Amino acid sequence: MNRHHWWRDAVIYQVYVRSFLDSTGDGVGDLAGVRAGLPYLKKLGVDGIWLSPFYPSPQHDHGYDVADYCDVDPVFGDLGEFDLLVGSAHRLNVKVLLDIVPNHCSSEHPWFREALAAPPGSPARARFHFADGRGPDGSEPPNNWHSMFGGPAWTRVTEPDGRPGQWYLHMFAPEQPDWNWRNPEIAAEFERILRFWLDRGIDGFRIDVAAGLFKHPDLPDSDDPEADARTRDSVNPLAWNQPEVHDVWRRWRSLCEEYTERDGAERLLVGEVSVPTAREHARYVRPDELHQAFFFDLLSAPWDPDAFRKVISEAMHDIAGTGSTVTWVLNNHDQVRTVTRYGEPATEGSGLGAARARAAALLMLALPGAAYIYQGEELGLPEVVDLPDDVLTDPIFRRTGSRARIRDGCRVPLPWSGQASPFGFTPGAESAKPWLPQPEYFAEYATDRALADTRSFWHLYRDGLQLRSALPQLGEGTLRWLDSPPGVLAFERGDLVCAVNFGTAPTPAPVPGTPLLASGSCPPGVLSGSTAAWWIRT
Repeated sequence: MNRHHWWRDAVIYQVYVRSFLDSTGDGVGDLAGVRAGLPYLKKLGVDGIWLSPFYPSPQHDHGYDVADYCDVDPVFGDLGEFDLLVGSAHRLNVKVLLDIVPNHCSSEHPWFREALAAPPGSPARARFHFADGRGPDGSEPPNNWHSMFGGPAWTRVTEPDGRPGQWYLHMFAPEQPDWNWRNPEIAAEFERILRFWLDRGIDGFRIDVAAGLFKHPDLPDSDDPEADARTRDSVNPLAWNQPEVHDVWRRWRSLCEEYTERDGAERLLVGEVSVPTAREHARYVRPDELHQAFFFDLLSAPWDPDAFRKVISEAMHDIAGTGSTVTWVLNNHDQVRTVTRYGEPATEGSGLGAARARAAALLMLALPGAAYIYQGEELGLPEVVDLPDDVLTDPIFRRTGSRARIRDGCRVPLPWSGQASPFGFTPGAESAKPWLPQPEYFAEYATDRALADTRSFWHLYRDGLQLRSALPQLGEGTLRWLDSPPGVLAFERGDLVCAVNFGTAPTPAPVPGTPLLASGSCPPGVLSGSTAAWWIRT
């Protein structure tokens, strides 16, 4: 791999810090736990890690409500521990990406507290979206937008004199006021924040809500105000994907290139970009903007060969056509895990969902470009769907009372070893209570068991990553679709064929060549009538 462009075909492992490994026994994962887990991640074969937010925060949305962008919340450690983590990762040749949250902050951020104490029209309030309410007494929100997490996107404040006052905008929870990026103070502050972390040696940023930041300057009513809450996606065209956002990414790209020119190590910007089409997605990864942006269409595609082929083809045409590479993802901290999403009952360790998840993993790792793996994906963890109401922490549940699309189930702490909770999540503190309860069946997915079983998800991922690193025809490049029977998807990359049977086809003829890796137990070189995938050298 070209060192200067390490990111183009990298495999990055998303670490949800709260749930990775707890070094203190308080039931919450921390940075020291991440450092202790680095040898495991190196053995798996990833090129880097992306750390979920660990900044000081009241944790209304588990760190995505940031109170201080330039420090570490004591529950996760301190800056000294962070520096040790970065140093340890780099000695293992593992890159470190930070999650940066530029669309909104915490209601406990000093600038927002200052805004609440200041009068309407003040410079402090101009850093956010404060507006007078509608109606004769201002008791109605300034517009009809709804929050992504349910309910109005506006909250009314009590002014310093005790009277009901203005409203402020929050496209997520009320504890997450949106920054006003039309105020130049915000751009200057985030440049300071980026430099703070780049100066500490990090390798780049994952950018939360990268299609956000700017709102329509007039804040008009929406034709479909509940669209964001209904779809749990950023689809309100007045609140997302405004053209001015591209100027921000050009400035951030220039800043990263300044650091690259300084020491020759390229820093990465990868955006959480949720837009309707691959063509719009491509606008974010032009040569002077973000290096990469997550392509979520594969994650959201139904289990169907035609649907998979369509989204892959569109991504290769529109996104790779910019000169960037596609950033593939099947799981993350906001989505139901593939084993469950593809049809797996949550309390069983084998079956349809698991077979499909294994096949999808091989397909993703064979595609041109970069790939992101969410912690526990390599263990085949299912979604925990039966958490009791009294332990749920997702603000979506708190605001709506509905369990639909809540995210706690994919965030349950990892099982590392043993037969009972905490399953090694809190080594040396077997009586500790993880911040979310682990089900008994997690014993079947524990890391020590996965490493010992050569048929496990973990070995499939490890072997796939090793081959991906060793075979020059994988990673960055192109693919060529092959003719295949109905229900089968096959493409060629050099002398390697990736073939996936979606489980709906009769047994096709053997695929000629030498099988290098298979997601199922079918005879070598044969695509059976059940769900499976192969890498085959022709």
